[in-house]
Amino acid sequence: MVFVLLLLILLPLLYFIVRPRPIKIPINNRHVFITGGSSGIGLALAHRAAAEGARVSIMARSLEKLEEAKNSVKNATGIEVAIYAADVRDYDAVKKAVDEAGPIDVLLLNHGVFYALELEKMELSEVKFTLDVNLMGCLNMIKAVLPEMKNRKDTLPVSIAFVSSQAGQVGIYGYVAYSASKFGLRGLAEALQQEVIGDNIHVSLIFPPDTDTPGLVEENKRKPELTKIIASSSGFMKADEVAQKAFDGIKRGSFMISCNLEGIALSLATAGLSPQRSFLMAFVEVVTAGILRFAAICFQWNWYGSIEKWHMEKKCKCLFTI
Repeated sequence: MVFVLLLLILLPLLYFIVRPRPIKIPINNRHVFITGGSSGIGLALAHRAAAEGARVSIMARSLEKLEEAKNSVKNATGIEVAIYAADVRDYDAVKKAVDEAGPIDVLLLNHGVFYALELEKMELSEVKFTLDVNLMGCLNMIKAVLPEMKNRKDTLPVSIAFVSSQAGQVGIYGYVAYSASKFGLRGLAEALQQEVIGDNIHVSLIFPPDTDTPGLVEENKRKPELTKIIASSSGFMKADEVAQKAFDGIKRGSFMISCNLEGIALSLATAGLSPQRSFLMAFVEVVTAGILRFAAICFQWNWYGSIEKWHMEKKCKCLFTI
């Protein structure tokens, strides 16, 4: 009885204290700018934005792939997409592209590189490249876009959304550099939201699982066996499914956007001090915190068990070959 009473008190309390407040971000007739938009999730996001009536710009390094993406979106939706060839590591090139594109209402930071390999086997140049593209590339883009976004003429809410990864919520064997870059986006997004909330700019973090993209095909060529075993506990999605979930969350102004059931559980378990607009989701986070922490410990038990078993089998094979 006391527990039920506490729950009844908690709901109205959360309704009043949850910050930032709920928001609706329109997409139709707005300018959506997507980095890494020439393939995979980025291309799916471009298709989705065009289908929702947005003016779409995409940026990537390869002009040839951008042309192919442009034709793909036009053939599917009839919408003409603007394309910009630039490397997110090059601030001057990024600034030039942003200035040419004009005021941006929804900035979707989708670019990223990934090496699935143990740190010991990675070259430091690969580690630096990962951090420069995945983290510094986002900072370059935001730095270029923010002045115009803050000084826009209309008063409608706008969005900056990061395509992170479930590996940006929990560290996975073989993802050392990648997880470091994606965990960095979480801190960037939380701090940035506090800086720009007064300008009606709303930040989102999208956490897709393994997604059927050309990048995943390349990633699997080098992915360690242990990484495959541990990562298999999460789901697998199509790029267009991720794009749909992403835009649903962006339109709600959600800070954390999960893409499947495993992702929802992971977001609840890692909510921490992140912003939460929905008082109902805040209620679920508070009530399930202890249970999900226990579930997280169970997952760690399973993962570390897999690691121990793999190392044991490896040692046995070495003994038999001597």
